[in-house]
This record gives sequence, C-alpha cells and structure tokens, in this order.
Amino acid sequence: MSIVIIEDEPAIADTLVHILEMDGFGVHWFTTAGDGLAYLQQQAADLVILDVGLPDGNGFDLCKQLRQFSAVPIIFLTARSDEIDRVVGLEIGADDYVTKPFSPREMLARVKLRLRKPQHAATTTPVQPVKKWQAKNFDYYYQGRPLGLTALEYKVVHALVTHAPNVLSRAQLLDATQAPADCGYERNIDSHIKAIRVKMKQLDCADGLKTKRGFGYYFEDCM
Repeated sequence: MSIVIIEDEPAIADTLVHILEMDGFGVHWFTTAGDGLAYLQQQAADLVILDVGLPDGNGFDLCKQLRQFSAVPIIFLTARSDEIDRVVGLEIGADDYVTKPFSPREMLARVKLRLRKPQHAATTTPVQPVKKWQAKNFDYYYQGRPLGLTALEYKVVHALVTHAPNVLSRAQLLDATQAPADCGYERNIDSHIKAIRVKMKQLDCADGLKTKRGFGYYFEDCM
C-alpha cells in the first residue's frame, strides 16, 4: 500500500517514514503542498498524512483541493490542538486528526484503522489532460468553445486535426470534403481555410493552422 506524507519538518517526517516502511508500506514524502498535490493528481495513494502548516500553503486548503478528485483517507497531523481546528479539519473531508507530539505506535494504529474502513476503498484518480480540439455535434471546439463551422469547414478541420501534424494538400482536403472535383474548385479550399482562420482568430487559436508553401496546410500542436 502507498502512503503519502506531506510534512515540512524532517524529524517528524523521518519518524513517520521509518515506522511505516518497517510495517511494509510504500511511502512518498513531500515537504510542500504544491509538490504533494502534483503527485496525487497523477498517482494513486491509499492514505495521506497531511500537516496543517506548510511553507507554501494551508493543509486545510490542500484537503479541499484533494476532495475535488479523490476519496483517499486523510489524517491531519498538526501542532494545533484547539477543538475548532479539529472540527474544521473533519468537516472539510479529513478522516482523522493527530496532534504533535504524537506516539509513533498510535499513528501506525490510526493508519491501519483508516485503511480497514471499507468506505475509503476509492483512491486517487489521475487527472486526464483536456484535449485542445474536440469534435462534437458536427462542429469543432477549442478548449470547450465552439468555432461555429459550416459543414464543409468542419470536414476540412476534421481532416487536418485527425492527420496532424502531417501536411495535407488542397487535393487531399478537397477529397475529405467529398465536394465535386470541378475545374478550379481545388482553389476554393483556400477560401475555406481563410474562413476557418477568421473563426479560429476569434478564439485566439489561429496560429495553430499552418501553411506549408507549395504543399498545403497542417495543424500544429492540436492535442
């Protein structure tokens, strides 16, 4: 099982790491809220031991952030012994509250108790990056905002996005639109590209559609 410790006092963290590793737990120690949050956004954990007072933030605020995407058990570890602090900690989603100084054996017992709770079986779910470009309802969305494309423009953008970062010629884009191959129509692709760029400019993303002189067009960095 994996346990994350977010504690800026090395002496306390060393004690926790020692007792937990001696009992067979895998331990990851971070000294700041930012580093701990970044790790938990990408990696699953079975329990978090969280200090309230951290150099770059408040443990209470970090707990709220964690609860937005994870049900991982959280044990607060702090020098604050006031009842109001314990109540606040539990109300915002913590599972236990241990005050300093503490007994290493008691902390180990509390960790094992929280890990046995069936309601805490869920662990951190890694946050998936949001794609810049998404197709929906025969339109393309840039970071969640629609371009408002026509049917032909949609087909052009779809071809460019799905083949990115490869360059597509006018003939290939014409083929993608399934439009009649009338004489001179191939050049109309330029008109569609111009109209698409105008709509992209409104969303501040026109730089992503590139021209390869003498070859055609391509999308750069569309994921």
